[in-house]
Amino acid sequence: MDLNHLGVKRFFNLDTNTYKDGAVDGKTKELLGLVASAVLRCNDCIDYHLEQCVAEGWSKAEMIDALNVAMVVGGSIVIPHFRHAVETIEILESEGAIKN
Repeated sequence: MDLNHLGVKRFFNLDTNTYKDGAVDGKTKELLGLVASAVLRCNDCIDYHLEQCVAEGWSKAEMIDALNVAMVVGGSIVIPHFRHAVETIEILESEGAIKN
């Protein structure tokens, strides 16, 4: 954000506002972001949304269930990213971040 670029600032503002409560609550939007990130096969995005999902209180079982939807929608090409997500979930779990 130190770039002081109007377009960059507007994009990040749009992203921030997208995940706020609206017709769909912010907690659910984070889970949607996780699914979209998995389908788009972006491990950095998956990690970000997993951290946000944990902060919002989603359980391991709920996140795995959502990732299953991503795998069904995205197909077998999502499997490596599903595995990555599970590894990240296990790290978050070992750090005590996930409350089940």
